[in-house]
Amino acid sequence: MYHDQGLPVIKYADFHNAVNVTLGLPIIRTSVDHGTALELAGKNVLDTGSMFAAVDMAKTMAISRTRS
Repeated sequence: MYHDQGLPVIKYADFHNAVNVTLGLPIIRTSVDHGTALELAGKNVLDTGSMFAAVDMAKTMAISRTRS
């Protein structure tokens, strides 16, 4: 399966909690799974759920690393 085949399904299922994780790096790297929406910055209309989901995923991965 290719990246573009699975991603629309994941975004449709739970767009605000989808997280981008980059594997194979010596550090934990997560990010929101959508664009930056710079035109909306500072207008107090954005949903911060994706950012919190990315931070929570990084935290979960960090805890998992320390246990193994």
